[in-house]
Amino acid sequence: MINPKVRRRASPVTPAGEGRSVWRQALEAGAALLQDMTPLKDFDIYVAGLHCAKHEPDMQMEAHHFCRQVNQDFIQCVLFDGNTKDANLIGVEYIISERLLESLPEHEQRYWHPHNYEILSGQLIAPGLPQPAEHAFLAQLINSYGKTWHTWHTGRHDGSPGDRLPLGDPKLMWSFNRDGEADEALRLDFQRAMDADESASRRQRRDLVERAHPQRGVDEMAGEFAGTTPIAGVTDADAAARP
Repeated sequence: MINPKVRRRASPVTPAGEGRSVWRQALEAGAALLQDMTPLKDFDIYVAGLHCAKHEPDMQMEAHHFCRQVNQDFIQCVLFDGNTKDANLIGVEYIISERLLESLPEHEQRYWHPHNYEILSGQLIAPGLPQPAEHAFLAQLINSYGKTWHTWHTGRHDGSPGDRLPLGDPKLMWSFNRDGEADEALRLDFQRAMDADESASRRQRRDLVERAHPQRGVDEMAGEFAGTTPIAGVTDADAAARP
């Protein structure tokens, strides 16, 4: 890693297939010199956190997001299962503001998960950024939503590796929205590996609670987990609207 403060996180699985030939390596070297990779150059925001599949609470994993800020309301990210040069591309995430979500038809809004728990809990991190810079960036994401598709389940770093190739249909992913929803072993392994302190981050982000609005989808998977606890600032919009 260029920044020594960013912990190296290798992928949990090696893809199927033979190694690259000398000819292929030479071709790639030539392409690097002669071809323009402009669409990739602004993917310079790095955040990492935990995902689960919508309505599949046992399908959980960490995801490393490399993102481009398109405008103030829209970010697009490519997702990897690690942060090394051999990391596997596992999906995409689009992030929109609350304002843009409200402009979408009702049937489309069901694809977008809320972000406030990820931020206020301290689970979502921006590796390598000083705490004030991380705080300022994540403050911009309060009340935002993500539409995330995983195309490859490469498994978990704390358990058995997953598939060695992308198999089956893409999975619509969801966010955790209460303490106790993320598997404890997964959560602790992620923190240790990335040298993250979730509790400290949660304390440092308390000032963001007052900015948090009720969000759609907070209760979408509430009945699929047991023994969970809500946190301040994370409220389901439909529940908040009930008398």
